[in-house]
Amino acid sequence: MSRGDLLDIQPTELKFPFELKKQSSCSLQLTNKTDQYVAFKVILVKTTNPKKYCVRPNTGIVLPGMTCDVTVTMQAQKEAPPDMQCKDKFLLQSVAAHSGATAKDITPEMFNKEVGKTIEEFKFRVVYIPANPPSPVPEGSEEGSSPRASVLENGNQNNVLFDAVTRSVEEPKEKSSEAWSIISKLTEEKTSAIQQNQQLHQELELMRKEISKSRARGFSFLFVVCVGLLGILVGYFVNKT
Repeated sequence: MSRGDLLDIQPTELKFPFELKKQSSCSLQLTNKTDQYVAFKVILVKTTNPKKYCVRPNTGIVLPGMTCDVTVTMQAQKEAPPDMQCKDKFLLQSVAAHSGATAKDITPEMFNKEVGKTIEEFKFRVVYIPANPPSPVPEGSEEGSSPRASVLENGNQNNVLFDAVTRSVEEPKEKSSEAWSIISKLTEEKTSAIQQNQQLHQELELMRKEISKSRARGFSFLFVVCVGLLGILVGYFVNKT
């Protein structure tokens, strides 16, 4: 941690996980150790590509006793530098601001070096670290243990690991078989229910047609009977007159 009169800064280096064609970020924590409002500005002072980085926020106000997080993002790189060495550097400037100041009140003139004004400056070096570091190489066998014992122990560990993997593979297969059996049974029941439903619909439709025909036949017979009776009555009255 860097300790100034205005801000405590952590970390003191910008460490980026480096992986080709992938963007990466790192963060800074700025803690105000005073009872004043402190304005800060982060600028890139040494680089061959100014558009290589993005700083959010690059300016701001840290309230008394509070902490502000600054995120520095490195754009995806197409090639790695020789020996993974980077010469890029950032500069953090901080200065006391008036009480109640906000980020909108920050101007470039606030960081001009003048007599009677204290401006603290701190430079950050950019460091690349492998995004996928190699696994550590196991050390040699401990004193007093023979190479044969180490081999046997490793063999037993491998057997245990193999058994565990085998069980983890076989168990999902058994569960999968049981699940497929249940699904197949449910599918058959669903198909049977659909067929029964269709058969019921067909029988209902036939019943409706029979009822309609019965009603039609009943109406015709009744009509004939009525006409016959009417004819008999008319003939009766005609003969009587």
